[in-house]
Amino acid sequence: VVYLCGPLEMLRQIMQLAQQENLTNGDYVFLYLDVFGESLRGDSARDPFKPWQQSPGQDSGLREAFQMVLVITYYEPQNPEYQNFQTQLILRAKQKFGVQLNYSLMNLVAGCFYDGMLLYAMVLNETLREGGSKKNATHIIEKMRDRKFQGVTGLVSMDSNNDRDTDFNLWAMSNTKTGKYEVVGHYSGVEKQIHWLGRPIPWVKGAPPLDNPPCVFDVDDPSCDKTPLSMLAIVALGTGLTFVMFGISSFLIFRSLMLEKELASMLWRIRWDELQFGSPERYHKAAGSRLTLSLRGSSYGSLMTTHGKYQIFANTGHFKGNVVAIKHINKKRIELTRQVLFELKHMRDIQFNHLTRFIGACIDPPNICIITEYCPRGSLQDVLENESINLDWMFRYSLINDIVKGMAFLHNSIIGHHGSLKSSNCVVDSRFVLKITDYGLASFRSPSDNEDTHALYAKKLWTAPELLQKGHLPTPGMQKADVYSFGIIVQEVALRNGPFYIEGMDLSPKEIVQKVRNSQKPFFRPSIDIGVHSEELAVLMERCWAQEPAERPDFSQIKIFIRRFNKEGSTSILDNLLSRMEQYAN
Repeated sequence: VVYLCGPLEMLRQIMQLAQQENLTNGDYVFLYLDVFGESLRGDSARDPFKPWQQSPGQDSGLREAFQMVLVITYYEPQNPEYQNFQTQLILRAKQKFGVQLNYSLMNLVAGCFYDGMLLYAMVLNETLREGGSKKNATHIIEKMRDRKFQGVTGLVSMDSNNDRDTDFNLWAMSNTKTGKYEVVGHYSGVEKQIHWLGRPIPWVKGAPPLDNPPCVFDVDDPSCDKTPLSMLAIVALGTGLTFVMFGISSFLIFRSLMLEKELASMLWRIRWDELQFGSPERYHKAAGSRLTLSLRGSSYGSLMTTHGKYQIFANTGHFKGNVVAIKHINKKRIELTRQVLFELKHMRDIQFNHLTRFIGACIDPPNICIITEYCPRGSLQDVLENESINLDWMFRYSLINDIVKGMAFLHNSIIGHHGSLKSSNCVVDSRFVLKITDYGLASFRSPSDNEDTHALYAKKLWTAPELLQKGHLPTPGMQKADVYSFGIIVQEVALRNGPFYIEGMDLSPKEIVQKVRNSQKPFFRPSIDIGVHSEELAVLMERCWAQEPAERPDFSQIKIFIRRFNKEGSTSILDNLLSRMEQYAN
């Protein structure tokens, strides 16, 4: 067991040398003490939870070596008191001192300092009640020993030496394919034992290193004598390996053939004559009761016109008796390359409650279009623009949370990112579940950057500054751009004044987009009104549309953040749901 404490660069250098000396073969384990988890935080040099990286998305050659590296950090308290303390700490640091703090283990220091002052005040009050003196430091220190109490960081337990029993997390590369570190164990300082979380530790040899590995420390052991195998053993071993390799090869060939068969079958393809168009009443009888919720409109989705109004652009039709959304693609033809076939396969494989289901695509010229699940309540932009709909905050948080769930799933899928997230690409189904649409199928997209129209700039109001400047980014960069777009949507939901609302200013979409693209300080962002929404929601918006992509949270962090400050909970969820269904039924 090798204990290491120092900068991350030092750890990388040591592991590089260990790899060269074959010390990462499973006989040794390296414990890296990083109490604040700095090595697990993402920045411009690496992705989050991948300390072995030297640049985002790049394998520095150390991923295999880091399989034997375990990281020890402080355990972040999960109690509501600490979560609220941390939120207030960030808010006050910005309001009173102009300092921008982030959610990190560094904030635990402030929490522990707070508990230390609480312990001193508690013991001092007891001393004064007993008639003692506040100057008797020896007596006060003695009363602190072996004391337990509930502080802001949870249970505070002092030992006989007046040291606090500290909790730690043990991190390991539980997924060797992605190289991502996760918590595998939690050490309780009070119980003096470790609680395993059921996640695997990728031991190179399938188990922890032995206390005394054979032929490592005691090379004079007779069992280390390398005697040659007999001819019979060599033949048996070779035959066994041949059968194993044949079995593996057969399985891989079979899998490859099945994949090629699936690609060639083109199960996604829909002929143009299979789609039916016309008034909904014509197909009402054939489609049954499923059509009753969609008779109020035949399309959803919005597009800014030169007059600032909204026009419908996502048409609908009928496919096999069901109403479907049809998006026409401005291309003369689609060449079915292998890349395009894989894109279509991945779209068919995606199944999630907060993503619209991909039904198929039509590639019959000139009718190139994408067919997806139809959501009769329209887009989120339509809902927000409808002044007759009174959106309570529980409903708004529900819509925001649906976006977060959908984007978190999309970012962890083979598709990886959205690239054009906006309120018109968030649609609401008949059960008031929000779903994200218009994702994937990059080969079907038509570039429109050469256009200079009001509608084009209106569609770019949600676009991150780095994406406006470069046009396209690697997947990690596109994911951060999605987070920026989400921040604009949150402001849109909170204020209901349209996308990128700026109080007291009447700017055209083109002027707004140009100011965001220029990235001049102070950075141009929408208005925030804490008189309408909570301060926590303002913090979330500002973090999401931060100028530096590395400072923006990912959607897994956003999910935790929303759970913290949405205190309305589920106490009256049934009443809210029933009243909402009654209110929006028509």
